[in-house]
Amino acid sequence: MDINSFDRYLTENRERLLEDYKDFLRQPSVAATGEGMAEMAALVARRLAGLGATVELSPTAPGAPPVVWAELGDGPRTLLIYNHYDVQPAEPLDLWESPPWEPTLREGKLFARGALDDKGELVTRIHAIEAWLKTQGPLPCRIKWLIEGEEEISSPHLHDWVARHREKVVGADGCLWEFGGFDEEGRPEHTLGVKGICYVELHASAVSHDLHSSMAALAPNAAWRLIWALNTIKGPDEKILIDHYYDAVRAPTEAELAVLRELPFDAAREAALKDKWGVGGFVTGVEGFDAIKRLYFQPTATVCGVSSGWEGAGAKTVLPARAMCKIDFRLVPDLTPEIVVDLLRKHLDRRGFQDIEIRLLGGYRSALSDVNAPVVKAAARAAERVYGRAPVRILLSPGSGPMWTLSEYIGGVPVVCAGIGHPDSRVHSPNEHVILANYERGMRFIGALIDEFARP
Repeated sequence: MDINSFDRYLTENRERLLEDYKDFLRQPSVAATGEGMAEMAALVARRLAGLGATVELSPTAPGAPPVVWAELGDGPRTLLIYNHYDVQPAEPLDLWESPPWEPTLREGKLFARGALDDKGELVTRIHAIEAWLKTQGPLPCRIKWLIEGEEEISSPHLHDWVARHREKVVGADGCLWEFGGFDEEGRPEHTLGVKGICYVELHASAVSHDLHSSMAALAPNAAWRLIWALNTIKGPDEKILIDHYYDAVRAPTEAELAVLRELPFDAAREAALKDKWGVGGFVTGVEGFDAIKRLYFQPTATVCGVSSGWEGAGAKTVLPARAMCKIDFRLVPDLTPEIVVDLLRKHLDRRGFQDIEIRLLGGYRSALSDVNAPVVKAAARAAERVYGRAPVRILLSPGSGPMWTLSEYIGGVPVVCAGIGHPDSRVHSPNEHVILANYERGMRFIGALIDEFARP
């Protein structure tokens, strides 16, 4: 790889590429509402076609955003790349310092919805490949690129799409995932897996319609019914109380524990995290290595939202007819969404809550790659070339994504997550942003990764 010509191209085309980045950010693409999805898919397809890729807008389900599938390059190795073109809703709008769909530069940072998650990662890779083709010639490996439009709503149609198009995605030697970045000290972080997730709604019904609260002496209350059901799911000690839940939770191996011990999590970093969150301690009082082990290898049950009765300002004496709670369960290896829903249903039934309805909104299985896989080692070598330091290896992201579908399901493809984020990127929040220096170094990292991955 001629790094000088590659760098020179990026420098000489900096303003044009940055404007291209902004074009992606100006286009809303909110999977939760459908806003701008068709337009965003078309924009991504046009940009990839401009690289000379074979591009297909492939339907997933009636009315759902398509998968943008692209292939380019040739060589003995195949790199699968996964990204998504949908973003989270921008609300609450009043908390943005600049409009979310008008990319704005401030103090070396680019602010907009999707600036990082995931349009920033996507354009970084597009621009790096453009620079390679313009300065190095043909790609030395084959790239298969899957860019979906429903990641932010739990990818409800991706697995079925992969099952129908299995012949497209099989045969990759490694996969570059959609996210990644740097820690508080500026060290690159490479993540090798994700926790799974099972997202459900619990619904309670009590009476035919909301009643005057004076009827509480006779009429059942849906809100209390739901609260009593929730009290059986998790205790004050943070233990999940669902019967047999931990039977499906495997302990980390010695090799995995060794990687966890390498993580830079000293007393100062622990204190800084508590200070940032405004808490005096972590749940259960856990500290040090035990906190790291809990973060990456313990399942969770999180109440994400509760709705019932009167929620406006002031008083309204009402007895709620309906109550609803949203819960996400973060899953570790071997614990699947299917197991969770089955255990939860049986758990509630045994306690007399047969009337509580469970609605599954989506889920992913956990996925974890081999720390010694060639794509993982190639990414580490590329990081040392570009950033001058070895990456911090993280086994499992506490977050989730459809990694299992594009790794274990299609034949055990190893995955590495490497990107341009930083700890305060504000993803999913107002004022999401990317540090421009990370974007610029990120393009050079992708060039180095292609070079390293293609080597025998």
